[in-house]
Amino acid sequence: MNVSAITLYNVLKGKLGESEAQTVVEGIKQEVESQLAEKSDMLATKLDIEKLRAELLVVKWMLGVVLAGIVSLIVKTFFA
Repeated sequence: MNVSAITLYNVLKGKLGESEAQTVVEGIKQEVESQLAEKSDMLATKLDIEKLRAELLVVKWMLGVVLAGIVSLIVKTFFA
């Protein structure tokens, strides 16, 4: 148990008893872990963001090369 769970347990223990307090704390812990697991696939890690930045950099370079090629063709066509 972490500090928050222990604090909650101590508060509930006086009102519900040890067994019931333990059951409530475990139930809350399981629910939080379940919801976190459901949402974790939607969260981006620092590694995910770095990969995205690298991919965007590659796309920018590719777009620049393509645009340079198009400009080169236009210049050759009209000014050659």
